[in-house]
Amino acid sequence: MKTRVTEIFGIKYPIVQGGLAYLAYAELAAAVSNAGGLGQLTAATLRTPEKLREEIHKVRKLTNQPFGVNFAIAQHDGHYLDLLQVAIEEKVPAISITGGNPTPVFEKLKGHDIRTLVLVSGVRQAQKAEELGADAVMAVGQEGGGHLGRDDIGTMVLIPRVVESVSIPVLASGGIGDGRGLLAAFALGAEGIEMGTRFIATQECIHAHETYKQAILTAKETDTVIIKRSLGSPGRVLKTDYTLDIIKREQNGDTYDDLKDIISGKANTRYIYEGNEDEGFAWVGQVVGLIDNIPTVQELFNEMITTAEEGISRINKLFGE
Repeated sequence: MKTRVTEIFGIKYPIVQGGLAYLAYAELAAAVSNAGGLGQLTAATLRTPEKLREEIHKVRKLTNQPFGVNFAIAQHDGHYLDLLQVAIEEKVPAISITGGNPTPVFEKLKGHDIRTLVLVSGVRQAQKAEELGADAVMAVGQEGGGHLGRDDIGTMVLIPRVVESVSIPVLASGGIGDGRGLLAAFALGAEGIEMGTRFIATQECIHAHETYKQAILTAKETDTVIIKRSLGSPGRVLKTDYTLDIIKREQNGDTYDDLKDIISGKANTRYIYEGNEDEGFAWVGQVVGLIDNIPTVQELFNEMITTAEEGISRINKLFGE
């Protein structure tokens, strides 16, 4: 399976693991990379340069394949540059950038042989990323989990729009969790995919509480909602009494200061680490409706490739080939 994404990032399959705040640690990243994709660490939740460096070293003990470090720069308030310096010093193969203005990151990366991906939710963001020198963009449709664009554009429309608007490779994200989604992404003009929610429900995502994983298995595609829309940073989460209360409070006019404690990273970890759905929330995408098992990452990759190949065969028959 060769696309510009596999060539640029030196991977077997054009499948990228999302940043996954509080969950993207060495065990998961290495498993994805060993299976042929691009695994990632998340710098935002490692917090300190020392911890990031330690986790990078841990990944390298677990895999000799390329991996990336994700920088959710909006969550750092400018403090991410110290973490970025560590990634540069460690010569990580790839860096992905989500949220906020990526310009300072690209300025700091000048002269370094590090591949770059930027998560976008619209054409203008993708074009800006290309101007800055991104090697590829990951376009996330409104079906995705976590923080999304404000325009509610679905993956089916967003991907071809971005593909026709930039010359660099595009990875599809949002609503993708199996080989059918991979094949569909190719049909839309993408050269790879990024997945988040699907990787949470794997055996190597060891930091996710069993309650969280089981909720992903039992949830239907209708069991997600958008929070923080009134704050200008909409994000898709699992529908629970806790998240419905957040939405109600937003509708009643609560401000960021009113809501900050119940939408914080700590509130997120109370659910995903402790399984406490009464005092926390969990990011998920609509793809939960397609997830019904917790395989190893390698088993997941095997299923995806087999399903995609079967899909190609079926499509070829439709065209009489």
